[in-house]
Amino acid sequence: MLNVSHIQQYYGSSHILRGVSLSAKAGEVTVLLGRNGVGKSTLLKSIMGLVSIKEGQIQINQKDITRATPYQRARAGLGYVPQGREIFNRLTVEDNLRMGLATQSASAKIPSELFELFPVLQQMLHRRAGDLSGGQQQQLAIARALAGNPKVLILDEPTEGIQPSIIKIIGLVIRRLAKRGDMAILMCEQYYDFAQGLADQYLVMDRGEVVAQGPGHEMQSKDIQKLVSI
Repeated sequence: MLNVSHIQQYYGSSHILRGVSLSAKAGEVTVLLGRNGVGKSTLLKSIMGLVSIKEGQIQINQKDITRATPYQRARAGLGYVPQGREIFNRLTVEDNLRMGLATQSASAKIPSELFELFPVLQQMLHRRAGDLSGGQQQQLAIARALAGNPKVLILDEPTEGIQPSIIKIIGLVIRRLAKRGDMAILMCEQYYDFAQGLADQYLVMDRGEVVAQGPGHEMQSKDIQKLVSI
């Protein structure tokens, strides 16, 4: 569903991404691991078009989106949940969800499935998003990305600063979405046990390069945790 080939990216004279390639398949969770500062978030932003790349190619469903704008990528099927959530605090939960419908027709309605996945959002539909707890805001950020019916869902640190009960909910939702079989999920995550529990495929980055990758069930036997421990 998503193919990234030989991405090169720079900040000034600093070489941030060094020939990074990856694939994320429909029906699978692909987990991106690595220590802080190795380029994981930059890679996700590059895929979403928020930072430009020097070389390489990005495809979604075999369509080249390398030079597309972020909104064109969203229309092509990319859904993005940024680190820190970046919800609209002064808008209601409902309005935040409607922002996720921007790539749909004017008559599009908020999918009822979002409230099945995250029941708390229906209860808080008319509250300001800024009044929600951190865990509720993260659920809102994921739901907003899902509102556009993406082919690829990109999650940047979805458990950061979230209480364990909400982490469990998010994990169940991610697995449920993957099992549908029509969406690829690419997730950058620091919480190793959470990542290992969800990973169908994994990649480890170090100094802007992919240094290890493979099926998720091999993470323990290959002691991948050692590669990402600080």
